[in-house]
Amino acid sequence: MTELKTERRAVRLTSRGAATRARIVRAAADLMRVRGVNATTLDDVRTASGTSKSQLYHHFADKDALVRDVVDLWARSVLEREERQLQKLSSFRGLQRWRTMLVQLNSLQNGAYGCVLGSLANELSDQNEEARSTLAATFATWEELIAKGLRRMQDNGSLSGDADPARLATGLMAALQGGYMLARAARDISAMETALDMALDHIETYLTSSPA
Repeated sequence: MTELKTERRAVRLTSRGAATRARIVRAAADLMRVRGVNATTLDDVRTASGTSKSQLYHHFADKDALVRDVVDLWARSVLEREERQLQKLSSFRGLQRWRTMLVQLNSLQNGAYGCVLGSLANELSDQNEEARSTLAATFATWEELIAKGLRRMQDNGSLSGDADPARLATGLMAALQGGYMLARAARDISAMETALDMALDHIETYLTSSPA
């Protein structure tokens, strides 16, 4: 339903209007990632995007409407990245490479910002039901990408048939998000590395042979 509304709204926009709207959403997304949703005002967004108050309110009736588009933008961005990394995952070494990629990305800010989806969920789950629903669906899709990789490992015989890919994917996601949170609080990615490594150690117990 949200996608259909977005499509209908986009049809009514001129190319210039669409560009203005995208600029507003991008500026809001960047600000909310660093400052948080509650600490970011519409005036902040207007200044950062170089738009007037009338332009801002032409595209967004209120802050909640803008936040919904910000959540959609970040959800698409994260899933596009994860699909690139996980769509062909079929080995334990692939999981290790995925873990290293995420840790390295988070180390660029010493863990200061954590996972943008986790941060949004912490702020919005009790405030904006539509945003909460979008975030929950995004996490579920992310988990399923991991689970599909684990199923491919079962199909190629490197992961035991006794393993439950869905449960292992949930555990790995929980370790990842918990690691993000601890790294953000400490400004140190060590806890994130430990959490992910322990989750991978558990998955390794289901391997049928040494990782290739």
